[in-house]
Amino acid sequence: MITRFIFLFIGFGLAVAGGISLVAYLNLLTVGYTIKDYALFLLGRIEFYIFLLGLLLVWGMIYLPIRRK
Repeated sequence: MITRFIFLFIGFGLAVAGGISLVAYLNLLTVGYTIKDYALFLLGRIEFYIFLLGLLLVWGMIYLPIRRK
């Protein structure tokens, strides 16, 4: 059970770190990038994948069933 909480907090931290970067990159839209350019830019950034990994960890720790022995 404690392992699930540890992974939950790690996932939360990764999601926050990646999400903050994604929001900061929204400033690219003000300098002329289109939504398509922004999406293609994000696909090349590690922060996008950190965000997705964090969301996946949080989702998994909350919704996957607990196995009890």
